[in-house]
Amino acid sequence: MQSTLTISGKTRVFGCISDPISHVRAPSVFNPLFEKHGVDAVMVPLHVPPEGLDTAIAGLRAMANFGGMAVTLPHKLAIMKHCDEIGRQGQLVGAVNFVAFDAQRRLIGDNCDGSGFVNGMLAAGYAVKGTEALMVGAGGAARAIAFSLADSGVKRLGIANRTEAKAVELADAVRAAYPNVPVEVCAVDPRGFETVINATSLGLNEADSLPLDPALLAPAQLMAEVIMNPVDTPILRAATAKGCRIHYGRPMFDHQVTIIAKLFGYDFPIEK
Repeated sequence: MQSTLTISGKTRVFGCISDPISHVRAPSVFNPLFEKHGVDAVMVPLHVPPEGLDTAIAGLRAMANFGGMAVTLPHKLAIMKHCDEIGRQGQLVGAVNFVAFDAQRRLIGDNCDGSGFVNGMLAAGYAVKGTEALMVGAGGAARAIAFSLADSGVKRLGIANRTEAKAVELADAVRAAYPNVPVEVCAVDPRGFETVINATSLGLNEADSLPLDPALLAPAQLMAEVIMNPVDTPILRAATAKGCRIHYGRPMFDHQVTIIAKLFGYDFPIEK
């Protein structure tokens, strides 16, 4: 469809900052939303190498019509020193993935990986509070999800990771932030958990090994995924064959978009 987006002197400008830049998809998501909802705004890719971040932020802060950015690697940690305020999830995770300038040109940052995942689960009708969840993985997205699960009141959280030291560090951090939530480092064994989450990158490629043994899954369990493409990852297909309920990775992304849009000042409904 031919775009009818018109850019004028009144158009608000947003960005997606990264290095490299060719892989980013935020502009292709936000620009159709701006157009669909009649918002006079545009998002552009901003290719900023690490050594240029300080200069870039100073310049963007001086641009009164620049509203904020989606933040991807390698800037998720480095941009924090430029933030005047960081939300609780961003502080806990130790990284932010979106920032916005307020009316005083203060830079506000936060992390919505975990809240996007939890909101997607809730919107699909799955319970989080009071459930026992096993998360496989302890990397960036997994870290955010772990804090959000604890914040949402899971009854028990198990963390399994190929490198046990990372799982131990994450478990300790979650316990410190949420001392009333039982958190344990465990083997990649889903037995005894209601919800099982693949928060690793295993499944992005068809040749990847499975993140866990599907023979250990039971029909009463929910198998959740963070990978968006492919839609039906190998572990989701295996879980379906076992009779499990499954939760796809796309809702996490969709709810992240709505969270970021709200910080930008817009209330976009989830796209069906």
